[in-house]
Amino acid sequence: MSKRDYYEVLGVSRDVDEKALKSAYRKLAMKYHPDQNPGDKEAEDKFKEVGEAYAILSDAQKRAAYDQFGHSAFENGMGGGGGNPFGAGVHPEDIFQDLFSQVFGAGGFGGGRRRGGPQRGADLRYDLEITLAEAFSGKDETIHVPQAVDCKTCEGSGAAPGTEPETCDTCGGAGRVRAQQGFFTMERTCPRCNGKGKTIKKPCKDCGGAGQVREERKLNVKIPAGVESGMRIRLAGEGEAGANGGGKGDLYIFVDVVEHDIFERDGPNLYCRAPVPMVTAALGGEIEIPTIDGGRARVVVPEGAQTGRKLRLRGKGMPSVRQSGHTGDLFVEMFVETPRNLTPRQKDILREFCDCSGADCHPESEGFLGRIKRFWNGDHEEDRPN
Repeated sequence: MSKRDYYEVLGVSRDVDEKALKSAYRKLAMKYHPDQNPGDKEAEDKFKEVGEAYAILSDAQKRAAYDQFGHSAFENGMGGGGGNPFGAGVHPEDIFQDLFSQVFGAGGFGGGRRRGGPQRGADLRYDLEITLAEAFSGKDETIHVPQAVDCKTCEGSGAAPGTEPETCDTCGGAGRVRAQQGFFTMERTCPRCNGKGKTIKKPCKDCGGAGQVREERKLNVKIPAGVESGMRIRLAGEGEAGANGGGKGDLYIFVDVVEHDIFERDGPNLYCRAPVPMVTAALGGEIEIPTIDGGRARVVVPEGAQTGRKLRLRGKGMPSVRQSGHTGDLFVEMFVETPRNLTPRQKDILREFCDCSGADCHPESEGFLGRIKRFWNGDHEEDRPN
């Protein structure tokens, strides 16, 4: 199977600069990192692919050779190693670890860990849907989160009860071994213990030597009043259990407030459209509308109100999660409802009203008709000289 173009793998153009190249690699590496995709072979392959691409393109000399000769620059002895762009005896996963140290800081991804030492547990994500009314008042929610925890049988060691993991006799517990390559000494992950520094001769039957099992935990979460879609709540230490004595990860709860049938939200403010009977709009009066707290409010409709007019009810919006004590407003947009299913008597009354009404009753219509007549008469405003 032929290799994909390295620039295509990272999703960048061939003239990409060092900063943009590093940013593209960082995003893809985080997306496909094995810690984020446990047991996903496809993600693991893509992680190796982006690492290999970045290892070449981030090196000025290797990038120049790749730009000129493509993948063949590292095959048939041109780059050494018989097709391995990292050189003979150097393992890609070791290069990736070094790249992560450079791009993400010491220790790379996953909380600054090093193979064989304590490893911080992975962070978890939980998506929670709530209603707008629940977002208004806040709520206490019970969630069930599947996560990895230390095996109780072996207390997280991975070894059967009565036994303990033994120091790896290949690497001496370091998790890495060194090999001489000409004038250079190369370090790579220990092939016997896979970088853990210890081996288990008799694994625990309950966890299969992993030291962890999956179980569902019940957690109580307090959702603050005024929370908005996209906000996240962090529960420190409620993520995956760490390995080799490492600390637990965190749990992030991402909140999604579902759409409401009546209200639309914009930050702390709420908006709604309310129908106004034609007679009420003409003569003035009151209409009743609901409020998000479950109550009712009466809105005064001014005489001659038109569709699109907005009325403001202060303090009837959402509480602000960012500004303590601040509450938004409720804006009511009126639309005048034309009556339907009229009786003959009602139609006669409207015709009588129409016959006796003049320009003063319909100023917008009269103004529009005036502009139409001028247009038909050829008096176009756009033809007038400035």
